[in-house]
Amino acid sequence: MPRTDFDALPDDARIWVFTADPALDSAQESELLDRVDRFLDGWNAHGHPLTGARRWLEDRFLVVAVDERTAPPSGCSIDALHRTLLEFEEREGLRLTDHADVYYRAEEGDVHRATRPEFARLAREQAVDLETPVFDATITRKADLESRFEVPAGAAWHRRAFWRGR
Repeated sequence: MPRTDFDALPDDARIWVFTADPALDSAQESELLDRVDRFLDGWNAHGHPLTGARRWLEDRFLVVAVDERTAPPSGCSIDALHRTLLEFEEREGLRLTDHADVYYRAEEGDVHRATRPEFARLAREQAVDLETPVFDATITRKADLESRFEVPAGAAWHRRAFWRGR
């Protein structure tokens, strides 16, 4: 069983979160999701089909999931996913596979990106604080999308990185 509905996957499904910089326009979004769907339709590990799905969030975040109960992904199958995304990055002149930046929700509700030094400066200047919603692209389980993906900075790794001692 290849690609399936994201909601049909179990809560313990393994996920990868990819961050788009800059945010994609509608044509890029459509192209990316079509490419990912085609990839998932044939995704396999050592000849065993993988049950995978994807979700697109906030015009910025691609979440790819796999049900490890049916067949676990291999290093080669994960590399193949990354290659597919790297090809799209190169073609469109954007980034998807770089996890160095910080994504946060600004007061007006829009999702913004900052480099780590920029976010540290924003924290020092109190333009962002421990209540600022941040996105944690390091989560690895589908259930974490509901509980740990968008949280106040004080409840994420961001606290240790940008507000030491507070």
